[in-house]
Amino acid sequence: MLLLIFALGLVILRILYTTSFFYTFLLWNLFLAILPYVLTQSVYFYGYHRIPSVLKIALMVVWLLLLPNAPYLVTDLIHLHNDSSNWKWPDLFLVFVFASIGVLFGSLSLLDTYQFLNTKWNTQKAGTLVLVLCLLTGHGIYLGRFQRFNSWDVLFKPKAVFASAVQSLGNPKVWWISVAFGLFIWLLFSLLKWIKENA
Repeated sequence: MLLLIFALGLVILRILYTTSFFYTFLLWNLFLAILPYVLTQSVYFYGYHRIPSVLKIALMVVWLLLLPNAPYLVTDLIHLHNDSSNWKWPDLFLVFVFASIGVLFGSLSLLDTYQFLNTKWNTQKAGTLVLVLCLLTGHGIYLGRFQRFNSWDVLFKPKAVFASAVQSLGNPKVWWISVAFGLFIWLLFSLLKWIKENA
């Protein structure tokens, strides 16, 4: 909550200083970024074992569709090249703060998911699946930034999303972005997992 309040304060400060609302879109992006963690925490407090199997699968799909929104904030650094971003160093810090918070919430949500998976499978299988999920998240970031798809487009434009996802696999740049982001997310998750296990 302190991080969210700090991020909001930075946006308000920028509005007051520059009289520009340009970076207010970060608030919406951050809201989407924290949804995966809100979802996994809700499941955690409700009780994973109390949820029917069919609903577990549905929640997992929804969570996976939302997860790329968390590290996606890193790609908002591209907006520093916009003409409206005329407060260079403070703007860089602003986007960095939002991106860091997004990545943190995404990693914490992955940690929750790993714990859920660990109740069903052994540690090795759960860890392998998390790695796969991270790589899928990396591909989701590509689809969001470069193909301009949103999470809900899977429901409203399923054919377009599927066709774009499959077609993009033939592009080496797509693999680079997907794997690089995926491994970065996985490494941060692994760090948090190690800290928790050795605390």
